Amino acid sequence: MSNSNNNHINGGIPPLEVAIVGGGIVGVMTALGLHRRGIKATIYERASTYTEVSAGFAFTEAARRWMEQLNPDLLEILGRISQKTDANSSNSYWDGYNPRTREDAEDESKALLFRTPNNKLLFWGCVRSQFLKEMGALLPEGAAVFGKQLLSYEDDEKNNKVVLHFEDGTTAKADVLLGCDGVHSSTRKNMLGPDHPASRPGYTHNVTYRTMVPIDVGVSAMGEKTAQGGCMHCGPNACLLTYPVQSGTLLNIAIFAYDAEEFPDPKRMTAPANRSEIEKIFKDWCPHAANVWKLYPEKMIKWGIYDMTQNPPPTYASGRVCIVGDAAHASTPFLGIGACTGVEDALVVCKVLESVQARRETLNGETAADALREALQTYSRARLERGQWVPRNSGQIGRMYQWRDGRDPEGLQQKLAKAAQAIVSYDVLAPLAA
Repeated sequence: MSNSNNNHINGGIPPLEVAIVGGGIVGVMTALGLHRRGIKATIYERASTYTEVSAGFAFTEAARRWMEQLNPDLLEILGRISQKTDANSSNSYWDGYNPRTREDAEDESKALLFRTPNNKLLFWGCVRSQFLKEMGALLPEGAAVFGKQLLSYEDDEKNNKVVLHFEDGTTAKADVLLGCDGVHSSTRKNMLGPDHPASRPGYTHNVTYRTMVPIDVGVSAMGEKTAQGGCMHCGPNACLLTYPVQSGTLLNIAIFAYDAEEFPDPKRMTAPANRSEIEKIFKDWCPHAANVWKLYPEKMIKWGIYDMTQNPPPTYASGRVCIVGDAAHASTPFLGIGACTGVEDALVVCKVLESVQARRETLNGETAADALREALQTYSRARLERGQWVPRNSGQIGRMYQWRDGRDPEGLQQKLAKAAQAIVSYDVLAPLAA
């Protein structure tokens, strides 16, 4: 990988040193983008190794363009492990509640609400854990340090470094701190202050149950249509999403259900679950949904879905610290572009730090710190509007999937078309040129 040895550059000037808190998809992706630009990035991850759920997610064609600019190796990995859609395929949206027989549930004239063509978004789907593992293997030795939970940091203007303090009593120093530590971000809490409304995410009263099964098992249970592309079954207070991954060998299944109760532990994203919960959710639905619980293990976990719509951060940067990905703008998954938005963040933050790196030999310690602060403010200004648009629109679409405000397939179709157009027409680098 080019420029990954972090040797001194610009005639002996050492490279920028960036601390990345969080070794998830966006953290590792950002590190690879920085290393490619000759910037030294070190990931500090609280887990003992790379951890990611074995569930599917997908990237749009636009996100893949940004990914290639970030680091072409990322696109090579994705292309090798993903299930690809083409311009002739489509996503389908079904009435998952009213059909009473399997025959009616698979009859397009009775159960299909509408289709949306893939000629705009062109999603490539893959398994999260596999993508993360392969990305992590590209990092230089020593670029990821595990077992490090951020406790606090010091960004003193008199100090030429940001000092990170971890729960195990150790510290680290860097020119810049990037918080890629997810929806329950410690970086965000420290940056905004523990009493700031945006220091904590809001619970959306949605939970998700995830699993993957061999494609033939999925087709037997859910019908042939599930092997042909993304399918969303809609109904009251829940929706059921399926799409093939891993070169069409597995079917990814995700259930999103409204839950009026509070999540068991507001500081955690997961809780123990039993598949009888799924059976209860879909008890009165069409046969496909009513029997989907049988594809899940008896004992499992469910994920609480949190987002930042209620109290979005007023800024994504303060001093030489900024938040990236879900730490900045966690979203419900109903638009399907949460990871794509993280790619956008990663590219923009790499671009603004690259601009400072290029001027390193002309900057002394004080002016370099000022340049970094201004670069991160540029990142924040470039991303704030987008970071609020995605979770807001995702939440609105989720309510429509779940018939929370009534069954409205025509309105849903229009809303999805408008959102798709906004996604494909968005130029992530345009705000930097403004």
